[in-house]
Amino acid sequence: MALLGAVRASSVEGTAILNEGLVSRNNVRMTTDAPSVTDVPRRDRWEHRSAPLLVVMGIVFIVTYSVAILVVEFPPWLVLLLSVLAFVSWSTFALDAVVRIALTPRGERGPWMLRHWVDLLAVVVPLLRAFRVVDLFRRVPYFQRRTGAAVRSRVAVFATSYAVIFIYFIALAVLQAERFAEGSTITTLGDALWWAVVTIATVGYGDTYPVTAFGRVWAIVLMAGGLVIVGTTSAVVISYIQERVGRASTR
Repeated sequence: MALLGAVRASSVEGTAILNEGLVSRNNVRMTTDAPSVTDVPRRDRWEHRSAPLLVVMGIVFIVTYSVAILVVEFPPWLVLLLSVLAFVSWSTFALDAVVRIALTPRGERGPWMLRHWVDLLAVVVPLLRAFRVVDLFRRVPYFQRRTGAAVRSRVAVFATSYAVIFIYFIALAVLQAERFAEGSTITTLGDALWWAVVTIATVGYGDTYPVTAFGRVWAIVLMAGGLVIVGTTSAVVISYIQERVGRASTR
């Protein structure tokens, strides 16, 4: 009987050890297969540290593109300088995109790229690089609040900033396409800005208008963007009115 009890005790102990080994092996396997939780904080730290540089590169691109369009005759040194600045700006945004993708866990890279498609598209579409300058406003403490006034102010400031940059770059693009075209009415930056403002405001005096194919394509882009800007402005105004009416009704 004593021998039988010892055998049973040994069997139970061996089973417990075996189960413990299987559990620890499964834990190791789950830990190995799971994405590294340290990758996301590393990516967040990279985004926080690289944001000022990207803002500077966005400003550099705005200045470089403006000079390239507004200056008609380039001296050789200016051509070289603009080329170097354009390459540095592009390479900075490209490096940022590659690093952020590399620091994202493998299983989350696809969804992350879908959520940040604008940042990735900025590598190819130069206009979107200028929008990174607006990121400066996100660091203002007031805009990080969750109150209705703060949210409306954030939307209003961002929408205004995006609208100004959008109108300015569309005006530059149209000026580049229209300046030397036969029968063109848009030959200066002032003409281009005037045309862009009256078009996006749905006024359309008709005194200036694009005559080239590229100019008309940019005009379509401007009209589509104008619908978004007008819709955002209307939403902010309606939200403000609803809040004021709600406050008045509760008094």
